[in-house]
Amino acid sequence: MIWTALAAIFIACLGLFGLATYSAEQRVKEIGIRKVLGATAFSLAALLSKDFLTLVLISNLIAFPVAWWAVDKWLQEYAYHVNLEWWIFILAAALAVVIALLTVSYQSIKASLTNPLENLKSD
Repeated sequence: MIWTALAAIFIACLGLFGLATYSAEQRVKEIGIRKVLGATAFSLAALLSKDFLTLVLISNLIAFPVAWWAVDKWLQEYAYHVNLEWWIFILAAALAVVIALLTVSYQSIKASLTNPLENLKSD
């Protein structure tokens, strides 16, 4: 069971990594201009990561009520069950944000450390 969950997380991270790569490729000239104008690697990484974090947080806001409802219905079928606590959902959101940041950070740091002259050359 745990191997299936880990495989699903790994496949989701591969998709997120591919999406981050595509996003960085589309914004190469913007990154080069920002770097020439004095942007730091941290600010560029934050710029690229912000879009993905927004999507992760929106998906958590959509998933939390659905997950709470489904798990509550499932647990009602048992004679002895635990109550759902709010911190479980906060922990899941924090874990999702950390996984998304780790997945996207490599690509965003790589894009921010490239030489801006190579990116701004005419095609």
